[in-house]
Amino acid sequence: MPFAKPKTWTQRLLPWLALAIVVILADQATKIVIERLFNYGDVRPVTSFFNLVLVYNKGAAFSFLAGASGWQDEFLTVVGIGASVFIVYLLARHGHQKLFSLALALILGGALGNVIDRVAYGHVIDFLDFHWRGWHWPAFNLADSAIVTGAALLILDELLRVRRAK
Repeated sequence: MPFAKPKTWTQRLLPWLALAIVVILADQATKIVIERLFNYGDVRPVTSFFNLVLVYNKGAAFSFLAGASGWQDEFLTVVGIGASVFIVYLLARHGHQKLFSLALALILGGALGNVIDRVAYGHVIDFLDFHWRGWHWPAFNLADSAIVTGAALLILDELLRVRRAK
């Protein structure tokens, strides 16, 4: 059996960039639909614990820094772009590590989805509202979901790596 030719960094990188683009497209498409169907603040119950709602977030996760004087928008945009560049570097080097790269691709797509909002609108569009007995989780979007899923997969990847090292 012949040996497989090692993949170049572009061959390792492209599938993960494609996944990140799918995340960005899904995120932006859902935000466009919500923006067209809802007025700001509209709430539409879907289940007893989930609503669709149109809200804008000028801050970071859970509206952290949302009340700041405006500097946070540029700061969070730069952080998102900087993190994205670093993630592309990591994907180019470690694209052969499937779980690690999957996690990074999800985070990359989510980060860029929210950066697009900040640049285009000056805020992030959120619309997923989970609640229980009057307590509402802060509204979020598909980009945020991809980032959280990616972060969870990074933790899983590290736990599996430590386990294999024993």
